[in-house]
Amino acid sequence: MSVIGELTSARRGPSRIAVWVVLAIVAIAFFLPFLWLIVASVQPGAALSADISWKFSLKNFADVLNVDTIYRPMLNSLIISGCTALITVFAAIFAAYPLSRYRSRFGRVFLYSILFSTGLPITAVMVPVYTIYSQFELTDSVPALILFMAASSLPFAIWMMKNFMDAVPVSLEEAAWTDGAGWLQSLWRIILPLMVPGLTVVFVFTFVLQWGNFFVPFILLQAPESQPASVTIYTFFSQYGQVAYGQLAAFSILYTAPVVLLYSALSRVFSGAFSLTGAVKG
Repeated sequence: MSVIGELTSARRGPSRIAVWVVLAIVAIAFFLPFLWLIVASVQPGAALSADISWKFSLKNFADVLNVDTIYRPMLNSLIISGCTALITVFAAIFAAYPLSRYRSRFGRVFLYSILFSTGLPITAVMVPVYTIYSQFELTDSVPALILFMAASSLPFAIWMMKNFMDAVPVSLEEAAWTDGAGWLQSLWRIILPLMVPGLTVVFVFTFVLQWGNFFVPFILLQAPESQPASVTIYTFFSQYGQVAYGQLAAFSILYTAPVVLLYSALSRVFSGAFSLTGAVKG
């Protein structure tokens, strides 16, 4: 047994080294763009090839910290992404409940149809969507934009919500039904409290996905005062091919900060997967 163990450990040595080398290459490939953002954001007159020097300045941040460039677009992004995530979570709850609790011969087909719809590129449906919005005069309308973004986020949200809801035992609902509770009461008082981490995951996923959505607001919103930060980032590219790289880097850091803070705060509150052992024993 000792000889076999030595041979196994000898074989695992080169494979572990190869894995660590691959991971290091991937980490460096992801780290270099972030390093460029940090360096370019604090260097005045930064170019595409930002050189590391001892000349640091916060002028790039001062140039972008104004109402038109950062404050109003960031507020628009918070409103659009937050409302989209809330509507998506609310609709996904009621769409996932019958898929999780009732068995039907069309259930699996419906789930695969939902999964297929998540793979459709948004560019393929924007032409008919823009035509419909133009006919009903819904372009440049933030509520109409939020409804479309929620609808486009709903298929994958339903898929995730159904998986989280499957983890809640049906026996808990059956006990509530025995006590005279309806399906809506059991959903509100039993299932949803146990699914708080799952609801948070769906909310954060939808929020982050729509926070970085550029194409849809760029097509459906024309007024600059209504556009989110994902669209105003386009203003750093001039008509003559010149790019304000320093301001672009500073804007990118400020633009990413809310998502990082949201993820960090929620990951500390809801760390790990939710456990149902106590509820089942009770």
